[in-house]
Amino acid sequence: MKHSRGPLCSIDVGDRTVETEDIDDVLESYVGGRALGTKLAHERIPFDVDPLGADNRLFFATGPLQHSTMSFTGRTSATTVSPLTDGLLSSNAGGFVSRNFTGTGYSAVEITGASDGLVVVHVTDDGVEFEAVPDLEGATVPETCEYLEDEHDLGPEHTAVIGPAGENEVRFASVMTSEERAFGRGGLGAVLGSKNVKAITFDGDSTREVEIPAVQMEIHGEAAQADHPMKAQGTTSVAEYANMVEALSSYYFEDLSFEGIDGISGDRVEEKKYKKGTCSSCAFACKLPTRDEESGLETEGPEFETLMAFGSNSGVDDIVDVMQSNKLCDVYGLDTISTGDTIAAYLKSEDEFGNVDLIHNLVEQIAHREGVGDTLAEGVDRIHEDLGVENWSVKGMEFAAHDGRTLNGQGLAFATSNRGADHMYAEFYPYEYPLVGEEDAFQKEGLEGKPPKLVELENLNAVKDSAIFCKFSRDFLTEERIETLLDADYDDLLALGGEVVAMERHFNNQRGFDRGDDRLPYELPDFEQGLEEYYAERGWNDDGTVPDTKVGGGSAAPADD
Repeated sequence: MKHSRGPLCSIDVGDRTVETEDIDDVLESYVGGRALGTKLAHERIPFDVDPLGADNRLFFATGPLQHSTMSFTGRTSATTVSPLTDGLLSSNAGGFVSRNFTGTGYSAVEITGASDGLVVVHVTDDGVEFEAVPDLEGATVPETCEYLEDEHDLGPEHTAVIGPAGENEVRFASVMTSEERAFGRGGLGAVLGSKNVKAITFDGDSTREVEIPAVQMEIHGEAAQADHPMKAQGTTSVAEYANMVEALSSYYFEDLSFEGIDGISGDRVEEKKYKKGTCSSCAFACKLPTRDEESGLETEGPEFETLMAFGSNSGVDDIVDVMQSNKLCDVYGLDTISTGDTIAAYLKSEDEFGNVDLIHNLVEQIAHREGVGDTLAEGVDRIHEDLGVENWSVKGMEFAAHDGRTLNGQGLAFATSNRGADHMYAEFYPYEYPLVGEEDAFQKEGLEGKPPKLVELENLNAVKDSAIFCKFSRDFLTEERIETLLDADYDDLLALGGEVVAMERHFNNQRGFDRGDDRLPYELPDFEQGLEEYYAERGWNDDGTVPDTKVGGGSAAPADD
């Protein structure tokens, strides 16, 4: 099986110590990326850890495909215990940092401890340096990136940075890389903020050799030549269709379609796109550098999920207003989905849907925990009762788009996801719109026959997050190609994906998660039966817990007092 190469670099920012450890045996079994991060976290993070405490650990990792030049491989994975969901969570980001990460020669970098002052951690193939940066306190993501470029000649493609939101431990703060790409969901930025780490940089020329089969060039060529709507509109290409089939959440989930869709559709985004945008080594180029000529506003995006959260769900029908919300989140280091949904909850409580000035002010207040922003920075799950609104979250995570009340399999996927209400954990929605061939599609309504497919998709995405493949490669990566690229049997790879999902669930079980957390704020037909079928398919207990026999190792030790 193909896997990443190189040792683990463990960095204690409190003690200012660095250790390297040979983990070849782990890499041989767990490939890299999310599987590697999950295995290390399951072994090294105490089950009872405070997500914002010094004993929490944050793992960055690449996979074997980051040692190639193939399209769809410009991504990096990060794993930690989330301050938003309180469970083990992995997130990955695109951009250009992954090749600079592999250049350090490490397969994974672990951040633990807590610094007594704000620092930048410089990771290179020559070692690790700690730089005190008190003057960067409160700096935005662009300001921090400018400092690193001016003082160290390290462009944004070398960096993982937090903004004020991370420093202020906003529970859905992002870690930003390449300035406008995000480890978005789950509050990884708050974890770095709790450790007083303003940024991590990666640089070097010691990439380990991993031989990647020649099929990579076929995939790369097809990505370059493909005529695909995402090349023009990114993920927003689905917006009008989602609205038409009533799968577009609107007005803090009161409605399933939005009368103002024309003002925020994929066509409007395409009109604002002024150049191509891509990730490292990728010829698919589905990113969205956008500009409003009248105001001079430039940003990257918005993607479809941001259109939902800051557009339809907030009652906003002007694409420039959504672009501004997107820009502010990138500048301050915030997840656009959780931020937009949380603001939508506040708008509902105040009957202020569509109030754009208020929305933009709230983004800044959340990032700085000022005024009502201090409350909103806690996320919907913790504040919905105070606002007098329904709790639209799963396991503490605010909902992505592709509404499960219409796409019922996606609804079940939101409930079972170890990460919470995130659309990318299983990606069931393409099979229900459908965005796949008729032979693979499911009816939107009901859950009949869907739990086995859900298990397969969760497992497959765990493999993709470990390799690491971009999820938008699905039209190009057949089972045969995945086998060839990773030099492994497809069923064996799915089994590995299942082990990753089980490790995440087992870790969370030790923190009190069970069947009661696999719930939705709405009813689905035969939901309990579907949940039982899902557990049975995985070999889990009826209460949503994983038998100890299905996972190995782990740290049951409590955190040090």
